[in-house]
Amino acid sequence: MAFGMMFTMVFGLIVVVMIVVMVVILLSTARGISTWKKNNHSPKLTVSALLISRRTKMSRHVHAHAGDVGSAHGYSTLYYVTFQFESGDRMEFPVNGTEYGMLAEGDEGALTFQGTRYLGFERKRP
Repeated sequence: MAFGMMFTMVFGLIVVVMIVVMVVILLSTARGISTWKKNNHSPKLTVSALLISRRTKMSRHVHAHAGDVGSAHGYSTLYYVTFQFESGDRMEFPVNGTEYGMLAEGDEGALTFQGTRYLGFERKRP
């Protein structure tokens, strides 16, 4: 009888954990779709801006392989740039590595974006 009760409790705990994981996945997906739709319905704007900051975020991923003693390591880098507008407002955008490498703090020019989506930056010619 104690074994049956223990099995029921463990099974119930597994079900609860699975439900929580599924809810988190669904909420994350809904938030991503909502942001995507909001960006698509936002106007494309081109405004004067100053690049005030650049940053990176590195992540290390560990992948265990079945039957292997060791594990594989993977790294990824996310790139972000922050622009300041003439009004003093600031916005940070994720960009790809190539775009990140072409931008420098202090660059002035025309920033094009749509919602929270970075579309490009044309540096002002001196």
